[in-house]
Amino acid sequence: MSTPIPVTAIDEEPPLGKRYPARGRRLWLHRSGEGGPSVVFLPGAGLFGLHFLNVQEKTAKLTTSVLYDRGGTGWSEPVALPRSAKDVAAELRELLRAAAVPAPYVLAGHSLGAFYARRFAQLFPEEVAALLLLDPGHEDIFDFMPPEAAELNEKMKPDLATLPEPTAAQFEASRAALDGVFAEWPEAVREPLVTAQLAAWRTAVLETLNFESELYDELRDGGGLPDVPLIVYTAMGRNPYWAQFASEELEQALHQGIHRMHAAIAASVPRGEQRVLADAPHQFLHVKHADEIVRAVTDLLHRSA
Repeated sequence: MSTPIPVTAIDEEPPLGKRYPARGRRLWLHRSGEGGPSVVFLPGAGLFGLHFLNVQEKTAKLTTSVLYDRGGTGWSEPVALPRSAKDVAAELRELLRAAAVPAPYVLAGHSLGAFYARRFAQLFPEEVAALLLLDPGHEDIFDFMPPEAAELNEKMKPDLATLPEPTAAQFEASRAALDGVFAEWPEAVREPLVTAQLAAWRTAVLETLNFESELYDELRDGGGLPDVPLIVYTAMGRNPYWAQFASEELEQALHQGIHRMHAAIAASVPRGEQRVLADAPHQFLHVKHADEIVRAVTDLLHRSA
């Protein structure tokens, strides 16, 4: 198992929401809307709850809608990273109770957040009304990939010990890009959100360090998913990170493998469905396709009624 590394909390007050006590620390949560089942968004690695404000606000017109930062990320207090999925799931459950967000929940997990949503469903199936997995990973990913994928995976692994601090010019370029991505966010949210993400750029790496040493086995041994409605989204847009290491032909083969993997996830439960977004990028698919994500939430609310 990877040795957990402490991370630093964001000192500033969050632009929205508040902190609640859970698992011996204060965790950030923002909620709006009324009714149930409550929809809870679980961000991907290195992302914060407020990255999903656009879909959260639209979902709040339908039911109770919740954003949060897990421990060690965003405006929640620090915890050493990486973490087990069980720890993250138990933390979320305690936080939702502290914030008086009633079960059952529609868990909308993006990327790494989808691992945590599935683990929550394995551990607390009676508290899950439906699952929405946004371009999720999977513990058996290499079973669906071309043979070159395992070698490529080793090449793409960052070495924290040798990762240099970004230069001022790189930070400014990243800030400009993020300002563009989140142009529709209110300025009072966008500015602190972008600043916080730039300051916590190592978090995405830290959160994923235990995939092969712990997380994959934990999900694999955790049992099946409950019989609840499930929608899996596959983002087929160009992946800039893959493009640094793979040819266009190999990248297409990787996308085809992801497509097959997501189809298998959808087929693992009686009421599973796969939906494909042909031009969506992995990291911010919810920004470009907010209405599509909200349509999926609407469908899951109806199916879980």
